[in-house]
Amino acid sequence: MKYMFVISPKQVKQWLIIVTALLMGIGLVYAERDSIAAIAEGNQAPQAIYKVDTKEKKIALTFDISWGETRAMPILDVLRDKNVNKATFFLSSPWSQRHPEIVKRIKDDGFEIGSHGHNHDNYSKYADEEIRTQIGKADTILHELTGKKPKLIRFPNGDFDKRVLKIAHSMGYTVIQWDTDSKDWMNPGVDTIVNNVLAKAHPGDIVLLHASDSCKETHLALPKIIDKLRADGYQFVTVSELIAGSQVKTQELN
Repeated sequence: MKYMFVISPKQVKQWLIIVTALLMGIGLVYAERDSIAAIAEGNQAPQAIYKVDTKEKKIALTFDISWGETRAMPILDVLRDKNVNKATFFLSSPWSQRHPEIVKRIKDDGFEIGSHGHNHDNYSKYADEEIRTQIGKADTILHELTGKKPKLIRFPNGDFDKRVLKIAHSMGYTVIQWDTDSKDWMNPGVDTIVNNVLAKAHPGDIVLLHASDSCKETHLALPKIIDKLRADGYQFVTVSELIAGSQVKTQELN
């Protein structure tokens, strides 16, 4: 005996609704899974910024200061004489407490101020709580002296690890490194400092310089660096301006 199954138009419509709902559900599941994957992939651990990927001829001159009282003012004078009003200074908080008048000059001249920590030491050797303490002390002191909470930090000696990065990020900081090292801290001679910068300078670059007393030639090399970069079409900006809305290059840690 043969049986015939007859499906009414109403049943066909019902089945179509069921199948459509199932397909939509499957699609939503995959779409949601893709979204979760994208979020997971984008949720990377904090990393240090050392340059920006751009074709615009913008460059950030940065100066670390941790001690001394004779080199910062000549550097500030050079920047003023050369009409460079955009640069970033990373200040050690004990130094800043001892030299509030220089901090005021840096602020009044319109330069960006970032943290260089409290103790001038390798923070990667500290326990987590001590890292927070060091960053926090500098944060409080610089905030009191400048009236503004710093958002950028460059750790002493450029030393950090994943723990340091994570803690700094949790405290609202972006860690800044550099791509071009002037090596002015070695006092290798004015021409060598100039060449160290000009040989590697590129659009989106962050240049490391110092304004501590140990660096005796920076203020002599700086005019030549500024003149040549400007002649090559570079615009001087702060680190914050450089990284705003740009594709930054981060430093990978093992």
